[in-house]
Amino acid sequence: MRYLFEDYAFDPDRRELYRGAEVVPIAPQVFDLLDYLIRNRERVVSKDDLINAVWNGRSVSDAALTTRLNVARTTIGDTGGEQRLIKTLPRKGFRFVGQVREAREVAGPNPGDALESALAVPDRPSIAVLPFENMSGDPEQEYFADGMVEEIITALSRFKWLFVIARNSSFTFKGKAVDIKEVGRRLGVRYVLEGAVRKASGKVRITGQLIEAATGAHIWADRFERDMTDIFALQDDVTVAVVSAIQPKLLQTEIAMATRRRPEDLTAYDFFLRAIQQFRSLTREGLAEAFRLVQRALELDPRFAYAAVLAAACHTENVVRNYAIDPQFERKEAVRLMRLALSLDDGDPDTLASAALISALLVGDCEAEIEMSDRAVKLNPNSYRAWNNRGWVYKIAGQPEEAIRSFERAMRMSPVDPQLHTTFTGMGFAFVELRRFDEAIVAGKKALRQNPGYPGPYRCLASAFAHLGRDAEAREAAARAVEVDPTFTISAWIAGSQLSKTAKLMIEGFRKAGLPE
Repeated sequence: MRYLFEDYAFDPDRRELYRGAEVVPIAPQVFDLLDYLIRNRERVVSKDDLINAVWNGRSVSDAALTTRLNVARTTIGDTGGEQRLIKTLPRKGFRFVGQVREAREVAGPNPGDALESALAVPDRPSIAVLPFENMSGDPEQEYFADGMVEEIITALSRFKWLFVIARNSSFTFKGKAVDIKEVGRRLGVRYVLEGAVRKASGKVRITGQLIEAATGAHIWADRFERDMTDIFALQDDVTVAVVSAIQPKLLQTEIAMATRRRPEDLTAYDFFLRAIQQFRSLTREGLAEAFRLVQRALELDPRFAYAAVLAAACHTENVVRNYAIDPQFERKEAVRLMRLALSLDDGDPDTLASAALISALLVGDCEAEIEMSDRAVKLNPNSYRAWNNRGWVYKIAGQPEEAIRSFERAMRMSPVDPQLHTTFTGMGFAFVELRRFDEAIVAGKKALRQNPGYPGPYRCLASAFAHLGRDAEAREAAARAVEVDPTFTISAWIAGSQLSKTAKLMIEGFRKAGLPE
């Protein structure tokens, strides 16, 4: 079902707003607000109605609600104070007063099926999970396979940067021989995940493959075999395995696509992806280029919350890594952009997770930062970023045991993530504070194998070796730390962020290892 008004098409199932053939960028919370107003257009909805529907009853200020309403109006061209589409009725509430037509899309797997219109592929990555084929001949396995696909769809839907086709649309292809390119065209997606289930001798084998719809190219394929004991636990286990495998692959593929596009064709999301690639280097030059690119993304889409928080992260890294020429300015800009991102979308788990860590490093309001990071993992328990950042937030807050539990969960979510060196480094730091120095050394060495150019693991190793009295190894690690980051001093590290406030043993080890004061 689509709702048509003026030259807009509002698609709740695909969570997309179109103007003609173009996808209009829209923050998830603003989308939810529009969705509620349009569905309830026959009546006036109160402030409490909107808060319950969009914010799940959380306390929301009048200013925050007004801001979201104004963004919704701007998004659909209801500007200039006319209130042609969304009307505010003083002391009563709000109502969508635009003329709305309901249009049902007829779609199916057969070439002869009619479509209301060809669907444009969204700018952001988009995926359809097709029903898995039951290869066992056992009808009971049909329910298991369908249930697992539904779990995978739900898990992927928690990644707000990923556009996921709803179950009802994907399951129109159940039991049919499909052409992946046709599926991509009919559902308007870039990627298709398909798979099969086979049961034999008390075990179940699941195969899955991720395909780029337009080209038919295979991006990822894997096989999972599990004991057929607790069917629901098995579904959860396979869901985590599939999602944790394909999520980083999708992002890497999208970044590669963005780097190949011509400059005149770049969208806000393309600039954002290019910025991520530069940001990951964590060098002075890489961060400067990442900030330039993310600024372009924000110029094209000022409501792009995660771009705003990435810009904040660039400033934060400049402060923490002692790159900043004017640290006070960069601190203020980081906090300003972080708060801007939260004002645009405080319901996106990646935005929340990043904001929590930025605040933990620069502000030090432990209660607020823990609340944000806890909410991020609740919103998306399958997010590597949410769990990794939660680990650092808890480490900075002086709770290393909980930090380690979060880091372990992050590694389970994304065992091959390109940022895994930061997780092992965080674990190493936490182990040092717990006086588990041997485990800190193991974690530090794992981080170095992931990224030998990252300075954190050398500092971790220098401190841990020094505490164990392994002086030669401590001095060697300290020398490598200075070689990788010649500007490092203990005093600058202490002054740079809140990270040092609960790192007494780490700093003590730095001094024993001979790192410069």
